[in-house]
Amino acid sequence: MFKIKKKLDKPKAPVLYNVIEDYSEFDAPGNVTVCAMTHPEDLPGHAKILSESYDVPLETMTQLLTEGGTYVYPQIGGLLTRGMFACVVEAAGGQSKRTFVLDLMQFAEAEQLARARAIPLAQAAYEVFHRALPDELKEKLDKKNLGLDYRTLDRAVAKGGDIKYIDFRKDWSPHFKRLCIMPDGRMVETGGLEEFAELHGISPSQAKTLVEQGGTLEVSGEILACQIVNGQPAVARFSAKNSTKAKELAASKGMHLMDALSEVAYNDPVMMRALVRKELSSGL
Repeated sequence: MFKIKKKLDKPKAPVLYNVIEDYSEFDAPGNVTVCAMTHPEDLPGHAKILSESYDVPLETMTQLLTEGGTYVYPQIGGLLTRGMFACVVEAAGGQSKRTFVLDLMQFAEAEQLARARAIPLAQAAYEVFHRALPDELKEKLDKKNLGLDYRTLDRAVAKGGDIKYIDFRKDWSPHFKRLCIMPDGRMVETGGLEEFAELHGISPSQAKTLVEQGGTLEVSGEILACQIVNGQPAVARFSAKNSTKAKELAASKGMHLMDALSEVAYNDPVMMRALVRKELSSGL
């Protein structure tokens, strides 16, 4: 007698965003990905994901998303090594809830502004954060719903109504996709380090090091390369043939391997087609 195994469906991850705009090509610290949601907020799911992404205690994150406020990262060895996470529940003009992170320099600037003007730290933090954003994004943030034309939006997005919250993200998150150019010219999307690691057959720790620090990694005779542009990772995988070409070029011309890989990519018509498609899609 055979037992029929019941297929267990994995619980679906909460859908956090249905509007995404990429501003990661701008200079730091204004290089963000704008992740917004028009549907009602799933507070427990939202808090859980942000808690994991930003290393903020879940209870604290839930309170921040409910009431607004700031979370200053604890000191390590008596030194502050990270800035601050902040949530503004009621932005200027009744705009949607907004979450963002300040680096150490911005955090210091926000503290000084809060003291000088006797305003809440969260308000000062948003002013400092907003000031650093690209003009194109500032203009959109001053408009209702980022100035989106709801007549042109997907019906499933538009029917949610006004944008409920915006997360200004910089991390490699499972909840929005990043692209990798593959040796055959395909642009493959991955969301999160685990999915990225699985795609390339590397460990999550290797993936984390690569996308945070940049550099190259040899994988099955091929080279996986990551260049940090304006604080954001740009990733491409090179075939064994192109990897060999790049190594020979680096050796013969005394070039850095990353520069040699870039030169090989620009001379490869297949990879160049992928780069052109990426440029065209980011300009739409």
